[in-house]
Amino acid sequence: MIHPSAIVEPGATIGEDTRVWAYVHVLAGAVIGRDCNVCDHVFIEGGVRLGDRVTVKSGVQLWTGVTLEDEVFVGPNATFTNDRFPRSKDHLTQHPKTVVKRGATIGANATILAGCVVGQSAMVGAGAVVTKDVPPNAIVVGNPARIAGYVSSTAKGPIAVPATPPTQEGLAVEGVRLLSFPIIEDLRGKLSFGQASAQLPFVPRRYFVTFDVPTKEVRGEHAHRRLQQVLVCLKGSLEVMVDDGSQRAIVPLSGPQLGLYVPPMVWASHYNYTPDAVLLVLASEEYDPAEYVRDYDEFLALATAR
Repeated sequence: MIHPSAIVEPGATIGEDTRVWAYVHVLAGAVIGRDCNVCDHVFIEGGVRLGDRVTVKSGVQLWTGVTLEDEVFVGPNATFTNDRFPRSKDHLTQHPKTVVKRGATIGANATILAGCVVGQSAMVGAGAVVTKDVPPNAIVVGNPARIAGYVSSTAKGPIAVPATPPTQEGLAVEGVRLLSFPIIEDLRGKLSFGQASAQLPFVPRRYFVTFDVPTKEVRGEHAHRRLQQVLVCLKGSLEVMVDDGSQRAIVPLSGPQLGLYVPPMVWASHYNYTPDAVLLVLASEEYDPAEYVRDYDEFLALATAR
């Protein structure tokens, strides 16, 4: 359905069952998929790609270089850019690629800078200014946009962050479990320990420590093919999102008495570090860059195959 007041230039492609409403202008070279809904007063430039079942609300302009994958929702008056250093009459020969991945949402009045990737099923809050890539399933807000949480895998809305670490029964992510480490205290202070024959599920071959992480930054954002990890927040606090491809959970960590075991093929992200946070990570293998799965689509394919 194309409204009589809409302008669809020759050379534009409109998929079956797509609705193009009043005062929309689609330029030649734009490709719009099946069963989309393009609301009033939307401008779509040549070279733009929309997948299937995309919704674009009123007042949005999509410029060359922008791709919206299947089932993306773009709220009213959201702004996309395609040049980070625009000058009048100074045209780029090639525009940065801005991609909103499958199932993601861009909130009303949000701004997406050129060249950013908004990850699968991510949620960009209303009015947020996205200046760098948004991880899959992340909820970002503010200017500049920062991670405020992650999308729930079981309900509409964010994953509820427990005030205290969840019980083992509350962790639905396959293979992930909580580890308890003893605290020994006397007049000389406190001591915590773990050993492979008792608390640790493997003999570590490597460790690393992350600290002085800016509060709003995120670390991790990958899975491992074979490697196992134990995460212990020695000081301060942070939150860990774990994802097995079908279920997600958030585990707050604070203090050396609690560890989080992350098995192979679980996507993990660490965020919301306090300024004094110190995270110890014990690893079952020596460092091997081939062990890392950093692309979420690849991770989902591998998780499904398992």
